[in-house]
Amino acid sequence: MTTRTRRSILAGTPATLGLAGLILSACGGDSGESAAPAAPATGGAPKGAPVKIGASVSTTGSNGKTGQYQVEAYQLWAEQINARGGLLGRPVEMVILDDQSDPTVGTKLYEKLINEDKVDLVLGPYSSGVTQAVSTVTEKYKYPMLSAGASASDIWKRNYKYVFGVYSVAESYFYGVIDLAKKNGLKTIAIINEDTVFPKATAAGTAEYARKEGFRIVFQEQYPTKVTDLSSLITKLKAAKPEVLVGGSYQPDSVLITRQAKELDLNVKMLAFSVGAAMPEFGEGLGKDADFIFGPSMWEPSLKTKGNSEFEASYKKKWNREPDYHSATGFAGGQILEAAVLKAKSLDREKIREALSTLEIETVLPGKYKVDDTGTQLSHIPVVIQWQGKDKPVIGPDAMATAKPKFPMPEWKSR
Repeated sequence: MTTRTRRSILAGTPATLGLAGLILSACGGDSGESAAPAAPATGGAPKGAPVKIGASVSTTGSNGKTGQYQVEAYQLWAEQINARGGLLGRPVEMVILDDQSDPTVGTKLYEKLINEDKVDLVLGPYSSGVTQAVSTVTEKYKYPMLSAGASASDIWKRNYKYVFGVYSVAESYFYGVIDLAKKNGLKTIAIINEDTVFPKATAAGTAEYARKEGFRIVFQEQYPTKVTDLSSLITKLKAAKPEVLVGGSYQPDSVLITRQAKELDLNVKMLAFSVGAAMPEFGEGLGKDADFIFGPSMWEPSLKTKGNSEFEASYKKKWNREPDYHSATGFAGGQILEAAVLKAKSLDREKIREALSTLEIETVLPGKYKVDDTGTQLSHIPVVIQWQGKDKPVIGPDAMATAKPKFPMPEWKSR
């Protein structure tokens, strides 16, 4: 595969003028309805005009590190589809722009992708906030979009017909953590979250489920986006004396909370974060302070899903680093789109939308891709990980576990 990169002549100009674009050539192949392809196979060279697939993904801004995994996955999927002979025999060209973790920028970029770059198809951005914003554009122009980096259920509560979920909704992220806490006899919980779309949805779903399971919520509060100091919130948390602390968070704030919890000697028996805890950077940045911390994950390399070992190996070979679950969800988004195009047997977006509505296939993610009539994902299975030394094994559900949970979390001063 030949890869070419060029910078837009608008590099450095304001977002309203389109931003700098990163355009990458790449390509794809065959898939049945029961399982989407996960690794390249030998095929003839793709021919004809390229199929242009556009996406705006955060590679800078507050979610830049996370979004980069998704970009790399899109590129890998496209490279592999070209190696299999292209999409409908034509080469795939990815047009990937950086929305700077900003919903307003993302909205303008999807307008640009559709109206100026004339992309044939799109894939979704990273984060629920950006996805919710840009889906108004894709809905207006009737472009089917797989939300490979978003899960807040509000995205699917607007009677939209062109946005489809790839993995579990945010509200269900901590169900496994709550179940484990209950199994170990814990009864009180504190919930904190960043004041943006996904963390708010995560916190709301956790609170509802915790109450249902008999927990008493002793503290619940939001904090601003891009926060750099949470010491006052942690002081209030300490006074509430929760047994469980759940953070609806991204990677930067989950690290901040952990560091300041240690500094202020906030001790709980169980600590869990969404998104951040499942990322390799969490353990790398915190070292031994990550030990015992739990988190939901949408995918892990140990899972025995179809094509998973091949996906992990090819990702490591191409990018010289381990994939995280955002890599896998991005790759799965490509797999699902490919399967929908092949089922539709064309690039007709209405036929592809219909295919996405009815497909039921395996990807590298646990469970299956299957959506209801709103586009909400139904059959993905999230897992629970825990940092144990330098590793983060799957500790639930039992059928997928590779280790037993370590419990309870020791006090900071006793480590």
